[in-house]
Amino acid sequence: MLNKQQADKIRKTIKPYCITDGKSFRLKDFDPADTGNFKKNDKAWIKEQLDLGIETMRELQERLYADDKWGVLLIFQAMDAAGKDGAIKHVFSGVNPQGCHVTSFKTPSAEELDHDYLWRCSKNLPERGQIGIFNRSYYEEVLVVKVHPAFLGAQKLPFIPDDIWKKRYHDISQWEKYLHNNGILIRKFFLHLSKEEQKKRFLGRLDREEKNWKFSASDVRERQHWDKYMEAYEEMIRNTATEYAPWYVVPADSKWFTRAVVAYAVIDALESLNLQFPKIDGAKLEDLRTAREVLMSE
Repeated sequence: MLNKQQADKIRKTIKPYCITDGKSFRLKDFDPADTGNFKKNDKAWIKEQLDLGIETMRELQERLYADDKWGVLLIFQAMDAAGKDGAIKHVFSGVNPQGCHVTSFKTPSAEELDHDYLWRCSKNLPERGQIGIFNRSYYEEVLVVKVHPAFLGAQKLPFIPDDIWKKRYHDISQWEKYLHNNGILIRKFFLHLSKEEQKKRFLGRLDREEKNWKFSASDVRERQHWDKYMEAYEEMIRNTATEYAPWYVVPADSKWFTRAVVAYAVIDALESLNLQFPKIDGAKLEDLRTAREVLMSE
């Protein structure tokens, strides 16, 4: 477990990026190239934090499973090439895969379109004692669908109110409050990538043969709507950041710093649950004593 100095350092590092009340949130106040107080080339620090994060996460996950009271839902949203997959892979490289499940949400299927937009996410929520990771989520409904409102036509809605986005923000926030009240801890991450860095990463995928498979022509088409997406992200965070389901606006131009902030935020969230191993007493304790005596007598 973390000592007080480590815990304080973590909270200090992630505090500038945590949004619990989005009323005055402005995306332009957050620099995608920010690396806090850390030097970009401090490889020793990077390795130290990664090792600390992996070991701490492993222990906290074990406590989460044993405590069996909370499920943890981690949501990742970002523009293409912001590093969602890499962040998930590195941050959770040390956890037990039996207690962690990643769900990637793509274009809705015909079956999913025959249900409400929260349905496909609802059936993938984590159980108590488990960590669930959403690579994209129901927030696509106020991002890509908002940027491309024609997608609403495929959802077979009986009517589309003029204030549909306001209603969806409200519904999402109320649903997250319901989940929190029923033992699901929620943390949401927007990996904030600059347009210039996205271009650089796209070109890298095109120039390196082993990266070609990661590139799609649709990525460039969506890039043409950059400003609309930034407005949609800002409105999303402004309307859905709460104490019980905060957003972390994580600088994403430097992958190592992105991963450090995400790891720190997850560790801080798990620490806040005061997870405990079950206490053994009574008949169970007597069973353990008897088992020990049997083993020792062999």
